[in-house]
Amino acid sequence: MKHDADILIVGGGLNGPALALALAQGGQSVAVIDARPAGSRAEHAFDGRAYALALASVRVLQALGIWRGLKDKAQPILGIKASQGHAGQGPSPLFLGFDAAEIEEGVMGQMVEDRHLYAAFLDGMAAAPGVTLHSGARVVAQETSPQGVAVTLDDGRVLRGRVLVGCDGRDSAVAQRAGIKRWGWDYGQTGLVCAIAHERPHEGVAHQFFMPPGPLAILPLPGNRSSIVWSERTETAAAIQALSDADYLEVLRPRFGDFLGQITLAGKRFAYPLRLTIAERFVAQRLALVGDAAHGVHPIAGQGLNLGLRDVAALAEVLIEAARRGEDIGAPDVLDRYQAWRRFDVTRMALGMDAVNRLFSNANPLLEAVRGLGLGAVNALPGLRRHFIREAAGLNAAEPRLMQGEPV
Repeated sequence: MKHDADILIVGGGLNGPALALALAQGGQSVAVIDARPAGSRAEHAFDGRAYALALASVRVLQALGIWRGLKDKAQPILGIKASQGHAGQGPSPLFLGFDAAEIEEGVMGQMVEDRHLYAAFLDGMAAAPGVTLHSGARVVAQETSPQGVAVTLDDGRVLRGRVLVGCDGRDSAVAQRAGIKRWGWDYGQTGLVCAIAHERPHEGVAHQFFMPPGPLAILPLPGNRSSIVWSERTETAAAIQALSDADYLEVLRPRFGDFLGQITLAGKRFAYPLRLTIAERFVAQRLALVGDAAHGVHPIAGQGLNLGLRDVAALAEVLIEAARRGEDIGAPDVLDRYQAWRRFDVTRMALGMDAVNRLFSNANPLLEAVRGLGLGAVNALPGLRRHFIREAAGLNAAEPRLMQGEPV
């Protein structure tokens, strides 16, 4: 079979371009197929969306050569404070605090706006030998065989390769066409996402405030701004999202508190239904799933993109090393190495976040007392606290080389 590229990647969000750059560094030719027009998200105006990148994920971007252009636009995460309480009553005096000064790296991660990250990936793909971007093109059919893969685009073109990778989100059409089912459940919660400007500096500290309806994350952005990920029960969230900006802020203020002074909206408002969804298989014949196409988790710890970049680093390493050994990169035993590497870690993280959400998203007074004692106890134990700091920074697991900042 004649190939247009070694690997065909469906989905041009963030994981798809990251995988393309990693594979191109390893000598593979890649075609990225993105249904959206190029540059549709690389806007000059901030729209409110941002990502918390763990330190290990930042190292991936460094290894891919795009962090240099992002560094001055990012906000280092220098600490995390987790507490519980009720709207309008403030947090409990028992809390868990992480300080990046407790680890050698001195920073736990970076906050980066979506527009900057997406633009950096676009620029990286444009400059990368071996990467072709097909933007504004939609895949309408796919075929895999022992000899290779082929996808048909909505304009009639057919692209052929050795491996097909689905990076096309939680409702992955690539996975559906391959007959891969998903398991999981709905949380009965919706994530309200926006950015706010505030009077006082955040000092680079991220806050996680657990309330009975769901957690509120306040994540530092450059300047006196923060990104908000606010979980509410679905019906309540729908009513809040329908409010005017002024009324929306009135509902947010008692939950947010006054520790950063007066707050105002600094971008658009978004709402996303929250559910756990994991593909029953991460691979099929000549096919692999990456990022949200493989797993969607609760945003309680901001790990969605970080898990996706771990997938990227693992799959790139598996495919590049297989090619160097002269193996067929689409062979079942090669793709099974990727699944074996990632499936346990994804399931562990997903169920861990699920357990934390269930533990904290209720008003049980007995559980509230136990939770407070648990947060306070961990905060009082430096060794255990340091372990959690390194876990939050993505530094504890046996990571692929890209996540250590090394090219494959």
